[in-house]
Amino acid sequence: MSDLDPGPAPSAELPEARPRSLRIGVGAAIVLVIVALVVTVLVSAASPAGSTGVVVPSATGRAPSGGEPGQPGEPGQPGGVGAVGGEADGAAGEALLVHVLGSVVTPGLYRLSRGARVVDAIAAAGGFAAEADHASVNLARPVADGEQLRVLAQGEAPPPGPAEGAAAGGSASGPVDLNRATAAELDELPRIGPATAQRIIDYREEHGPFSSVDDLLEVPGIGDKTLDGLRDLVRV
Repeated sequence: MSDLDPGPAPSAELPEARPRSLRIGVGAAIVLVIVALVVTVLVSAASPAGSTGVVVPSATGRAPSGGEPGQPGEPGQPGGVGAVGGEADGAAGEALLVHVLGSVVTPGLYRLSRGARVVDAIAAAGGFAAEADHASVNLARPVADGEQLRVLAQGEAPPPGPAEGAAAGGSASGPVDLNRATAAELDELPRIGPATAQRIIDYREEHGPFSSVDDLLEVPGIGDKTLDGLRDLVRV
């Protein structure tokens, strides 16, 4: 027998050391992959891909909803012509030309889009002046081409002659021109409501100008009785 010391016997747990280290490394890698995926998802959610900004141009010069025009905008110079509304900028031939005067910030001539109302005309003129009588005009009334719109001051008496809002189509002191009147002006005639007024406009656009007052009989909804009540109130 040899006297050499064989040393400590090999540990039975040594073969398991390497697999345990391997499992720890694989687990750490999986955790890193999961963290990377979570970060990617969060970044994607915070930054939507393909989003673009859209600039929407203003279609009209109307005052903000729920209030009256009182703050100056960017009207034309006094006595000049200011354009209001998208249509007026690109198709001046189809715009309305309205003369705004009286108690407004900047009286003058203004081009407004078709379908504009008194509120648009006053907003184009910079809004009401401090002394303006807001009740002297109907802000919801449509304006007509060639109209002169006067805003009275508080305590000011209406001027003699045609009433406020009288336009090229007619006035309170004279017959309404069937070939130039707006739907709003026709609507003020007796026995003519909004629907019949629009039918008169449609007939005029389809068949051309009325040649006589009797042509109203061709408009659906107008009979002899209605025509008799209109003869002294309209003209061509």
